Amino acid sequence: MSTNSDELSSLFARIPRRHTVENVKELNEILDAYENILLGIEAEPAYEKAVAVFFDDLETVRATIKNSSHSKHSKPAKDKLFDEGSGVLKNSMEELMKTYQ
Repeated sequence: MSTNSDELSSLFARIPRRHTVENVKELNEILDAYENILLGIEAEPAYEKAVAVFFDDLETVRATIKNSSHSKHSKPAKDKLFDEGSGVLKNSMEELMKTYQ
C-alpha cells in the first residue's frame, strides 16, 4: 500500500498549473501513471469498488486538457481550461489518498 501512496504523492507534487506544450505532455504522462496506480489499487479486494469513481475523473481531465490545446482558444482560455483540468486531477488524487489510507 505504501508504494501506491508514495507514487500518488509524487505524482500529485508534479501536477503543473499553467498551459504550455511541455505541461500538456507532462500532465498526460501523469494521467497515464495515475491510471496505472488506480488499476493497481482496484486489484486490491478492499478497494475494488471504491476506486471506480476515480476512473471517471480521468476521462474528464483528459477531455479538458485536450480541449485546452485547441488552436481556436486564446492563451487565457487555454490557461483557464488547463487550470480547470489540473484542479480536477488534484482533487481526485487528494480524495484517493484519503480513501486509500
